[in-house]
Amino acid sequence: MTPEEARLWIRLRDDTPWKFRRQEPIDRFICDFVCYAKRLVVEVDGAQHDVGSDDEIRDRRLTELGFAVVRVRNSEVRHDLDEVMDRIGDALLNRPDVHRSRRPRDAAPDD
Repeated sequence: MTPEEARLWIRLRDDTPWKFRRQEPIDRFICDFVCYAKRLVVEVDGAQHDVGSDDEIRDRRLTELGFAVVRVRNSEVRHDLDEVMDRIGDALLNRPDVHRSRRPRDAAPDD
């Protein structure tokens, strides 16, 4: 894991009510972070993704498999992690929960 991925992982693990997995294989790809309940992939990209990358092919395949992809830059994680978390939070809120019968981890217990 890169330092930026490690920094984001701590926030995904500790500050969201959704369970994420890291370095998760999906199809022929290793995804940085995946929330299966929301079918959301989060990718942290460095400068190597600027020119000649296969990100479009990867994103298209993940979309075909039912996932949405949020891409963030290493520099965004380093300099504005709260904004990155807001973007991921918005993506989570806008995705249907494939485990509709299961309550989120932060939900209040039934009385």
